[in-house]
Amino acid sequence: MNIITDVRSAARKFVAATSREALRLAREALGSEAMVLTNRVVADGVEIVAMAPEEMEQVAEQAEPATVPAHAYASAWAPAPAPSPAPVPVPAPRPMASTAMPAPVPVPSMPFMPSAVPPSRPATPSVPLMMRAPVSAPEAPLPANREPVSTAAAVEAPAAAAPADPVLSELHSMRGMIEEQLATVVWNDRQRRDPMRGRLLRTLLGAGFSARLSKAMLEHLPAGQSYAQGMAFVRSELMRTVPLMEDEDALLAHGGVYALVGPTGVGKTTTTAKLAARCVMRFGAEKLALVTTDSYRIGAYEQLRIYGQILNVPVYAVKDATDLQLVLNDLRNKHMVLIDTVGMSQRDRAVSEQIAMLSSSQRPVKRLLLLNAASHGDTLNEVVHAYRQGSGAGGLAGCIFTKVDEATHPGALIDTVIRHRLPVHYISCGQKVPENLVTAERAALVDSVFEAKAPSALFVPGEGELQDKPAGEAATQVAEAQAEAERMRLRYQRLIHAMAHDAQAVADAAKALSSADLGFDTARELWRMAADEQVLHKAVQQSLKAHAWSEIATGCDRHVLALGGQVGLRSNEGGDAYHCEGMLLLSDRSGMPLAAPHKWLSTAGARGGAEAARRTGTRQLQWLAQQDFGKPVVHVWPRLPAVDALAQVQARGLAWLARAPGATGVVDAASGRNSTLARLVLDFGAARPVRFKGKPAMRAVAEAEVLLRGEHGLPALRCVISRVMEPRSGKILTQNYLLSNLGAEIDASQLAQWQAWSAEAEPCFRLMRQGLQLAGGLGEVGDPHMMKRVLIAGQATTTVWRLLNAQDEWAGRTRALLAQLTGRRTRPDRAPSGNVLYEGMAKLFLLLEALGT
Repeated sequence: MNIITDVRSAARKFVAATSREALRLAREALGSEAMVLTNRVVADGVEIVAMAPEEMEQVAEQAEPATVPAHAYASAWAPAPAPSPAPVPVPAPRPMASTAMPAPVPVPSMPFMPSAVPPSRPATPSVPLMMRAPVSAPEAPLPANREPVSTAAAVEAPAAAAPADPVLSELHSMRGMIEEQLATVVWNDRQRRDPMRGRLLRTLLGAGFSARLSKAMLEHLPAGQSYAQGMAFVRSELMRTVPLMEDEDALLAHGGVYALVGPTGVGKTTTTAKLAARCVMRFGAEKLALVTTDSYRIGAYEQLRIYGQILNVPVYAVKDATDLQLVLNDLRNKHMVLIDTVGMSQRDRAVSEQIAMLSSSQRPVKRLLLLNAASHGDTLNEVVHAYRQGSGAGGLAGCIFTKVDEATHPGALIDTVIRHRLPVHYISCGQKVPENLVTAERAALVDSVFEAKAPSALFVPGEGELQDKPAGEAATQVAEAQAEAERMRLRYQRLIHAMAHDAQAVADAAKALSSADLGFDTARELWRMAADEQVLHKAVQQSLKAHAWSEIATGCDRHVLALGGQVGLRSNEGGDAYHCEGMLLLSDRSGMPLAAPHKWLSTAGARGGAEAARRTGTRQLQWLAQQDFGKPVVHVWPRLPAVDALAQVQARGLAWLARAPGATGVVDAASGRNSTLARLVLDFGAARPVRFKGKPAMRAVAEAEVLLRGEHGLPALRCVISRVMEPRSGKILTQNYLLSNLGAEIDASQLAQWQAWSAEAEPCFRLMRQGLQLAGGLGEVGDPHMMKRVLIAGQATTTVWRLLNAQDEWAGRTRALLAQLTGRRTRPDRAPSGNVLYEGMAKLFLLLEALGT
């Protein structure tokens, strides 16, 4: 058997112009694990001496003290002493070519002289001890008066042999250090030749990606690319490598048992309800069951049980593996079973017990891991490592991203799933069930990472932060001023672009708004008053009353609907809380808000706020009773007021309509029996087509005469039950209960329509906050123009709301233009929100004033 004991026979030499090229040659010849022995500069460039790892190990194993004389170790480290006058060469041991023992070699009686390299031979590179072999010397005859000594006898001489393990460890350490330095040199060299690579790296780090994945992606980036081309390359690489669930239909069609696992607070119960709702809509409630193992968190089972009642799906609670086995056995006929598990920290030892319980079931349980998008990348990596352990039949089937709407740098999510090859099934971005759960799409997922949620990454240093800056507060002020200047520059750049390229579109939009029945001219005039300190709120209120009279005369048929509401406001400067009670006058023909002529502002105290909430619209009733708009007013309330308030309204002879809960206690006037609104047995009329949440639907109504329970002196009231159904299946989408003192001259369908319109107009009260901020805010206590700005914001809100709901072609173009004026990025497939339109309307007012039109 051939045994390698001489490094010179196994090591190979590689010479190239640069160390990087020499290292590449060594790796190509000996493999990526090649051991580098020496690295030096020669006349031809750089010389690297390396060995294959298997030869390295063989040398270390066979380099025993029996193969090397003791004096060889000394000669390896100590300098050679001065030669004696008559040196006698000593033969060094040769590599054994066979198993035969060599002949005995006589040893001279004179003291041993360490072997030296003959002058005629070139000096070999200095290598560590275990890598060197004794240097051979020419054989010479020995004196005849000396007895021969065998090699074995020479080996028995005491020798302090150095252990092999520390030397090998040192070699590995040297190799790692050299590779790290070479990698740094390579990266820095690329940075100097291609500065755009560094900018792309900072972008990826700022998005939340790890340095390892970021550098790996940029390794293959072609040189000389622009930033846009580099980002396109990064986007394509991410879309190619991110793992996704390709077909939701196949997943739901296959069915099975799925357990949602993850740390505490990640949203497992809510996500379970969202998935359950999608399953119910896909194949019905009878084929689905819900199971919870959470017996620790207070109300966990009740929360899931409520979702189950809403979806008409059974919910089961289990405590251990035995219970789970029995429940799953009973549910073997269910097409799909969703398990809501106990939330545990990834460092909790009970995680393995939970996985063992899920894996012990005879029916395979597939685990879906929920990952919090707002978590740090290291935390996500630790969670995946903890929850993917175990070898159950189901295993870790994939993951679901939760709380995506709370994440600022969600690149860590994609980094984690790419590293662990964990398919992404769904993305959860809110609390609504089931709207805020969507299937993962590659393009949308990757693009969302680079949609900036913040001006910059707070915990990732940029170029400016790595350079010297002014110290103290001055540095902060400089940074804030630069950031604000950059934001303003971008906004005005977009505004100038809109003016330069879409000047005709701006003129057309202003003309269309003025000619449309939206109250645009009135809103614009009021906006001028907001900046005029000479105009007080009484003048604004007189203008609003005149506008309300005009709108009611042209926009209403026989009645005007008065919708009361409340909204909380807060001062911009002092932070004081206020309670604003307002009123919207709606058209009985279309339900559109026509005017907001009155507001009542008060400080929001704890008791005062509760009392005001219980007596909604009391002050508005008093104000409306003093007005004459030429048509009778019907007061519409989103909830039934207190009985004493109803008695006062009835005593004044005012007409009203209120939405009531189904549990309201009433007496059936026809039979005299006590009941509730939900238990009344009525016959519904023919269904009529309506719009419900922007989609076609059918509505049927039924009515009866009822009395409210108790001693209150109220007469019999009309009860109208409105039922909205899906056109094809007839599934009930919503059912509302209305009470009114209006007579039979208004049919039940009209009352139901009025209540539906008022419900759709309720967001106007919240939208008023945006208008108030744009008009200047509330200011400090005692500001004489505070009430004026509140009134102006309320009326301008009606114009924005009517534009938001306009269906004509010009309205779509106008909404797009207003969104462009805000300088915000908008999606072409998504209509702008009311807040965006309000901001765009304010910009349009300023633009028209600047243009003098």
